Amino acid sequence: MHRIGFNLLPWSATVSEALYPNIERIREIGYDGIEYSMGAQDAAAYRGLGAFLADLDMACSSCLALAPEHNPASSDAAVRQQGLEKIQWAIDRSADTGADVICGPFHSAFAWFTKAAPTPDEVRWSADVLREAGEYAEQAGVMLALEALNRFECYLCNTMQQLVELTRRVDHPFVQVMFDTHHANIEEKSFAGAIRRAAPHLVHVHISENDRGTPGDGIVAWRDVFETLSEVGYEGWLTIESFTRADPDFANAINVWRSFSEPWDIAEQGYAFIRRQLRETASG
Repeated sequence: MHRIGFNLLPWSATVSEALYPNIERIREIGYDGIEYSMGAQDAAAYRGLGAFLADLDMACSSCLALAPEHNPASSDAAVRQQGLEKIQWAIDRSADTGADVICGPFHSAFAWFTKAAPTPDEVRWSADVLREAGEYAEQAGVMLALEALNRFECYLCNTMQQLVELTRRVDHPFVQVMFDTHHANIEEKSFAGAIRRAAPHLVHVHISENDRGTPGDGIVAWRDVFETLSEVGYEGWLTIESFTRADPDFANAINVWRSFSEPWDIAEQGYAFIRRQLRETASG
């Protein structure tokens, strides 16, 4: 059974009580849960969010990106160790909120480049860190869902093929993959082919328009996406991820220079869009 989620990034990359009214309204729209970014450093913020979500009977997932000083693919063993510890910290915080999935490109550092293609050593280093992280995640009951990013934000894993190869090298049941329609629109030859390639490991999906605005307003081949997800039997989260300029530090970090849609238009129209796509797919 699909759960439909909404990532809180149109408002903030940091968990705080200021987001609670937004979460209540998201629940009223009909969403099953929210997704939050792990920008807050205070563990109490995550415990508070967990209690708040429990009172609302809402589920959640989390998303994590790593800075260069936490890079699992670094040639420096000390940096890789810091990366493992950061992922373990994120697992603990996710457990505090009741999240069952941490998604994101934490196989390597976000938007950090060596000015060269990925090497076999970098893949091996990343896999070794992720395998240890998987052991920790299994104990917490939190699934790790790795994300392939477009070439402007990552060099280690741009496609589902690369991501699946890394995941198979990790070889841990709590380290799997997610699929993001925005990045796929840039990097993949077809949505259907990418989803089928990911299917044996697919545990999370981001519903994200090509311009990061309201799903359904752009050029993503949504019929291919939903029909192929149905074909492969995917029944996990369908979470809208969209960006605005509301959190300037986050927006500047990901090169978002304009707001693509109003946050509540994204939330309301996006929810209706997903429901419509699921109905149309089910009816054939």
